[in-house]
Amino acid sequence: MGKKKESPKTKEHSTLESNSLFTDFDIHLFKTGKHFKLYEKMGSHVTTMNGKKGTYFAVWAPNARAVSVIGNFNGWNNGKHTLSPRWDESGIWEGFFTDIQKGEAYKYAIHSNTGDYLEKADPFATFAEVPPKTASIVWETNYTWKDKKWLEKRKSEAGKAKPYSVYELHIGSWRRKLEDGNRSLSYGELATELVEYVKEMGFTHVEFLPVMEHPFFGSWGYQVTGYYAPSSRYGAPEDFMYLVDCLHQAGIGVILDWVPSHFPGDDHGLYKFDGTHLYEHEDPRKGFHPDWKSYIFNYGRDEVRSILISNAIYWLDRFHIDGLRVDAVASMLYLDYSRKEGEWIPNQYGGRENIESIVFLKEFNEQVYSQFPDIITIAEESTAWPGVSRPTYLGGLGFGQKWMMGWMHDTLHYFQNDPVHRKYHQNEITFSIMYAFTENFMLPLSHDEVVHGKGSLMGRMPGDEWRRFANLRLLFGYMYTHPGTKLLFMGGEFGQTSEWNHDHSLDWHLLQYAPHKGVRSLMKDLNTLYKQEPALYKYAFEERGFEWVDYSDHQNSVMIYQRKADEKDELLLVICNFTPQTMAQYRIGVPYRGQWKEIFNSDDLKYGGSGAINQGKLHTSPIKYHNRDYSVALTLPPLGITVIKLEQEEAEFDIGS
Repeated sequence: MGKKKESPKTKEHSTLESNSLFTDFDIHLFKTGKHFKLYEKMGSHVTTMNGKKGTYFAVWAPNARAVSVIGNFNGWNNGKHTLSPRWDESGIWEGFFTDIQKGEAYKYAIHSNTGDYLEKADPFATFAEVPPKTASIVWETNYTWKDKKWLEKRKSEAGKAKPYSVYELHIGSWRRKLEDGNRSLSYGELATELVEYVKEMGFTHVEFLPVMEHPFFGSWGYQVTGYYAPSSRYGAPEDFMYLVDCLHQAGIGVILDWVPSHFPGDDHGLYKFDGTHLYEHEDPRKGFHPDWKSYIFNYGRDEVRSILISNAIYWLDRFHIDGLRVDAVASMLYLDYSRKEGEWIPNQYGGRENIESIVFLKEFNEQVYSQFPDIITIAEESTAWPGVSRPTYLGGLGFGQKWMMGWMHDTLHYFQNDPVHRKYHQNEITFSIMYAFTENFMLPLSHDEVVHGKGSLMGRMPGDEWRRFANLRLLFGYMYTHPGTKLLFMGGEFGQTSEWNHDHSLDWHLLQYAPHKGVRSLMKDLNTLYKQEPALYKYAFEERGFEWVDYSDHQNSVMIYQRKADEKDELLLVICNFTPQTMAQYRIGVPYRGQWKEIFNSDDLKYGGSGAINQGKLHTSPIKYHNRDYSVALTLPPLGITVIKLEQEEAEFDIGS
């Protein structure tokens, strides 16, 4: 019998296989939605194939009739550097060119089956031109990390209770060089100035508003076109790696805002990428977001899920990121989010839940935690959806933490009341404990609270200047002693008085004034207190870490609670006075007799307060109070918070017995 003649398809397969980064197994995983490291295959890669150095390109465009790479290297001529479609019906087009090297700007020229001609940036590009230019750049990062100690520590502490004191910031407006045209700092400059500042302030983490490439600066990064590229406005990918590295070496974790909920309709972006609704739903009732005039990912499409989860893994893998805060989760969970009747399509069971999105979020968390069990995922979710921060095997979405939006709304609303009226709103400030342990909550005073006409946090505080500052200090003290982790947007830590403007620097000049210095000093001490006292973080998400002493003194607008760890000498008593009246000899019940000591008081002179502090020892008396056998009498500072701690337990009745 003669040798069987090889089919043309098999020949093509053999030829293309030698110039491809994909294996058959890669394609299988991609088509079934299970490839979570697509960044190793898709996009542009400077590499060597068959002994020749060049650049390999791969792009997903299943409804294209022809695809080519265009750039300065071919005069932006779409007739050259053509890509070939794979034979496996994956929709991937690929090619290898020896005359395209690192640093070249490029786009994909796509002739669609719909008859459209499109020029698109590479969805997997790791670097892009500085906006308003929109081309991708061939790039291979080359960076040597020096954060081994940090990563080892992160791994050894995985699963352990620890403080999260997060400083949220927008890279482009944190600090600007006014003498240099009001320009933003570069990643390299931030690696010195930001790292020094955050370390001095004592925050445990920074959270960057989205760093992924975005064409419109005014979107603050939330309208992403380049999901795999840190914004080139501030430097190259290696420069951002250096910033992360320096933060880690200073003992500071890095959390990134991640936006898998929607994307903009810019011509060079993901919208109608191959002439069809490839990434987004075709039906606008599922695919268009009315709030942000943007487009919603089709989470039911296997390839889209692979691309998005690969993107999350990419930042954790290549950039050593310590956590992802997922934006607008509520908009992903509900099919009728911001939609009127008739503007949305129910799921197959007739409900409003977005089942495809729920499956995606669960798989995202499962994959992220399986590969990086020592990182954190955080959901910005504003509804009462159950189990957001519960494991998927228990029916939850699998996030590590969830923003406590209810606490934020109730707290700010309460503080806006003139103190004379607060006695009528005591339930607002105490209500959060009713549900504080239903999720792993993070308390957010975020960028959303200082924009769109809301003014600054300081601007919401009532009264004259002294009272506004005292209220702000009280707010921060209450936040840091309330169960849950903490997040504060930049500027709040020194009492910024104007609303945040992304086109301008923070008002650093305010620090020449004593009241603003005082607020910043208070924030530094709160971060220190938070990290030093296990009672404030060990059981942040559990009822055993909190106990009411008295929430019923609404006439005086006073609230008293305990924060607890495991030992008696770790227990803290927190007393909040939400009125401007100093209250002398205010008696509170304590669980142990002995000597108590004030370890924090927001009215301290060094913070700009009036100095109504409790000096020396606070000795217990055998006077029953608040259902406890012993009590102490102390001074409550005006619009202030005081924290006391058992210094020495006594076996015998002490002074006052």
